[in-house]
Amino acid sequence: MPSLDKSLVADLPMFAGVAPDDVNEILKEAQSIRYPKGAHVFQQDEEAHSFFVLLHGHLRVMKVTPDGQQVVVRFVTPGELFGIAMAMARTTYPATAMAVVDSVALVWRSVAWPRLIAKHPSLAVNTIQTVGSRLHDAHTRVVEISTQQVEKRVAHALLRLAQQAGRKGEDGIQIDFPISRQDVAEMTGTTLHTVSRILSGWEDQGLVESGRQKITIRNPHKLFMLAERPTE
Repeated sequence: MPSLDKSLVADLPMFAGVAPDDVNEILKEAQSIRYPKGAHVFQQDEEAHSFFVLLHGHLRVMKVTPDGQQVVVRFVTPGELFGIAMAMARTTYPATAMAVVDSVALVWRSVAWPRLIAKHPSLAVNTIQTVGSRLHDAHTRVVEISTQQVEKRVAHALLRLAQQAGRKGEDGIQIDFPISRQDVAEMTGTTLHTVSRILSGWEDQGLVESGRQKITIRNPHKLFMLAERPTE
């Protein structure tokens, strides 16, 4: 990719410990693709033809359960490696990734994966760390859904999103991509009605401010205390 400035990606976790010349070599096999808002990058159970690094924008990753229920698995933010089905010994994508805003990603063909990690061991190590981190997050969410009251689950979800993609402003920390109350409900294993009731109550207390596709945490400290409050 001669048009891509290596300095734009050299500090990404995917390339940690990879020599500059090797970064150039890896980038030569990639192409940059734009995904308009609402476009699917890939869909659940589709053949895992490629893997990706998000350069710009945000993606929603969703999974449909066997009984037809949709679950928001996670959001992808710039700099993240995703769609690495081959690293999990899969030939298909386990979920659907969709652009929530206009987004740009680097794309490699999956057939290049075994050769790249064999030639660049740091790439393999970084990928294992990425998969391990996401597995840890998934375990955390399973424990929360199994053991915590819904209010605490919603608080933890908002705090994680703020840490992942928060932007400080005069009114607090705004989650810096469009996110709906339905998204929060699907992330926390509850209903839209319940999330709406909780957020409305928190708005009255000055903890958050929410509007159409927008959530701002106005008092992160109090929200954190609520999330970590011992269950009675």
